[in-house]
Amino acid sequence: MAVEVVYRSSRDLERLFMDKAEADRHDKMLELAEALTAVLHAAAPSLDEREAEELGIYMARNREVFAKAFKGNPDALTELAAAQG
Repeated sequence: MAVEVVYRSSRDLERLFMDKAEADRHDKMLELAEALTAVLHAAAPSLDEREAEELGIYMARNREVFAKAFKGNPDALTELAAAQG
């Protein structure tokens, strides 16, 4: 009988990971998404909670691209636009 070690994010109990580092990265992404969701909802109260959450998760998943754009390279966002097109 084989034994497998699996990891679970504390913020997403549904997903299992085979690697602790991957579970930690996922957990940190969800933590960022939660903070972004709160900021987006506060900045635009007309966004419903689901929309704000979707935007927060999207931005957190693509944080490297947004970081480049915020550091003075707005063309970095064309990567995201092209991927969505």
